[in-house]
Amino acid sequence: MRDEPLDGETLDSFYSILRTCRSHCGGRKFIEHHHKKDEDKCTDRCRPHKCTGLSTSSIRQIHWCLNGALKRAVRWRWLGVNPLDQAEPPKAPKPAPHPPTAEQAAAIVNAAFADLSWGMLVWIAMTTGARRGEICALRWDLLDLEARTLSINSSISQDGAKTWEKDTKTHQQRRIALDTDTVTLLRAYRVQCESQAAEMAVQVDPQGRVFSSSIDHSTWLKPDSVSQRYERMCERLGWDMSIHSLRHYSATELITAGVDIRTVAGRLGHGGGGATTLRVYTAWVSEADQRAAGNFSTRMPTPPIAVDPSGNATSTLEPEPSNSPYLKIAADLRGAIDCGALRIGDKLPTLVELTSRYGVASATAHRAIAELKKDGLVMVARGRRAVVADPNAAHPVADVVDLKSKRKAT
Repeated sequence: MRDEPLDGETLDSFYSILRTCRSHCGGRKFIEHHHKKDEDKCTDRCRPHKCTGLSTSSIRQIHWCLNGALKRAVRWRWLGVNPLDQAEPPKAPKPAPHPPTAEQAAAIVNAAFADLSWGMLVWIAMTTGARRGEICALRWDLLDLEARTLSINSSISQDGAKTWEKDTKTHQQRRIALDTDTVTLLRAYRVQCESQAAEMAVQVDPQGRVFSSSIDHSTWLKPDSVSQRYERMCERLGWDMSIHSLRHYSATELITAGVDIRTVAGRLGHGGGGATTLRVYTAWVSEADQRAAGNFSTRMPTPPIAVDPSGNATSTLEPEPSNSPYLKIAADLRGAIDCGALRIGDKLPTLVELTSRYGVASATAHRAIAELKKDGLVMVARGRRAVVADPNAAHPVADVVDLKSKRKAT
């Protein structure tokens, strides 16, 4: 096997191959099988092969990796010239942001706030323009509601099922000013998180994640799961959108409101275009950042959430359809109470049992219990399982449990 010279022609040919097909099929037709080797029958995932080359962004990354290696080879005098100087570098893709329109943004907010925790995540993405990994990494101790600021200094990355915390994309820390509506919603969200944790006899971790699937907020969300949930929500609304479009929406609204470009770049954490000054926090104009936060109060759609003086949040949306999973669980438990299968003082199934029986998330089962509690059918106390309440008397939970014990004794 003879050595091929590394020159412009070879590199151009290499880039051409990367654009054709990542499977190097050579134009032949075949079926891409996704079933196990010891199985003969194909599944619905086995489909005819479709040529798909690497994206322009991926080819450009390969180009710059090679360029760095070859420059070092020239510096070490392994090569006389850099062959990439003779090749045609891949052209940068033209930016084509597609932010939601004002009507779409309002529909997205209404759909998201059917669940307060999910609605807050979408709202933060719209108002701050933070990347999805940065949102997953947000911590309570970096959120200062008194000063109305949110600090971003890390991000969550994912490769398959593996996730880890790392530095931000542009390796810079930034502090973002929050508007009044966002601060009010975050206070109500914090009250809800603490209430849910108290019912499970735990406390919210002071350094826990702002958005988490665990009751104590000790774990972060997976970025891919956030993207998939957002895309499913938009698909139900009839649109094909990714959560990254909310970043475009934030930038577009700020620029439309007349905020200067440097402040916009600072809020979004952009590293290009004045990167030297943007890497330094003191280069930000604080007054301009405060104006940027204030502009959202007039540009953002109104969230369908009402906050009472105690800080509790209630939805102003229309009642959800009867086929919602948590309503089905609540209806089944209500039926068991009405027919006498569950009597006064009886304990309801645990959240683990409900999630296993109905195939739902723990938050959905918790929401079903909360629905029964709101109707006065069950009583919930810290550190205790929910029990059937007496509709004719306001017993504390301890009295209801004692009532059941006395009934068994007799």
